[in-house]
Amino acid sequence: MLQAVDTKSCNEAVIDMSAMKKSARVVNTENRWSVDEIVALYELPFSDLMHRAQTVHRANFDPNAVQVSTLLSIKTGGCSEDCGYCPQAARYHTSVEDQDLMQLQEVLEAAQAAKDSGATRFCMGAAWRSPKQRDLEPVLKMVAEVKAMGLQTCATLGMLKEGQAEQLKDAGLDYYNHNLDTAPEFYGDVITTRTYQDRLDTLDRVRDAEINVCSGGIIGMGESRPQRAGLLAQLANMSQPPESVPINLLTQVEGTPLHGVDALDPLEFVRTIAAARITMPTSHVRLSAGRQSMGEAVQALCFLAGANSIFYGEKLLTTGNPEVAADKALFAKLGIHPA
Repeated sequence: MLQAVDTKSCNEAVIDMSAMKKSARVVNTENRWSVDEIVALYELPFSDLMHRAQTVHRANFDPNAVQVSTLLSIKTGGCSEDCGYCPQAARYHTSVEDQDLMQLQEVLEAAQAAKDSGATRFCMGAAWRSPKQRDLEPVLKMVAEVKAMGLQTCATLGMLKEGQAEQLKDAGLDYYNHNLDTAPEFYGDVITTRTYQDRLDTLDRVRDAEINVCSGGIIGMGESRPQRAGLLAQLANMSQPPESVPINLLTQVEGTPLHGVDALDPLEFVRTIAAARITMPTSHVRLSAGRQSMGEAVQALCFLAGANSIFYGEKLLTTGNPEVAADKALFAKLGIHPA
């Protein structure tokens, strides 16, 4: 068996490439990351951090391949939660209009369009705190039909009750997204209507049902660097880190409590991508919300730092996203191909 790479040697800015290629393919589940150790990654000279992240990335993935997903809001707005970043919360006055659950045929048409554009995974999101069984039934049909089209399936529906993850698994769900959003100590500044443990409980149900876990967070909500590191520590220290880790840059929406928060330095976001790649070497790290504000150069640095998944399409649930044509043009410039 190949030996696990020791990615925690934070004092070593340069890693022997040949040794890394021989040793990085197996995750060492005994390797626990402290917040201080992840902060030390952030504090490396930028070129050293990028080299380290790229070395880990190349040891585990094709460095020029990016997995492509499309996200569709199948039920929009009217959510009872108070997530400070979310324009779908019923209590906030935003430009988002409530929309009932989409019809099956509409979803299938969107899935076919995503497949035709090159997406390999189709994600369905619904603005529920937690789906009732009557809500879940039509979604199960959507999952089964999208799966039959030859696409990987993903859903984000809020907190899951006992038995619901198993129903989704039986319908053919490949991934379930449920983000931790931020570090435990900052969480209460952003959300009060559900606890951090609620989120962890849903992820446990997803894992127990043998569905792949998609979980990450949002950067730029006013959190400190140690709190950004704390989010990554929570994810990396799971008994099995998420297969997919979306890293979102806050998209500020007028009417939400986080509108007007100081913008994050773009290089701090790149450092977060790099730290995620180093601490979770075999996970897909998704460059998610906020790409529209980054520009091509920052996105290119994120790919160099180890991001190897994106969302295709002009909208992510309710916020903007680069158009497919723009993404394809960027891929061509960088020599990247869809995985």
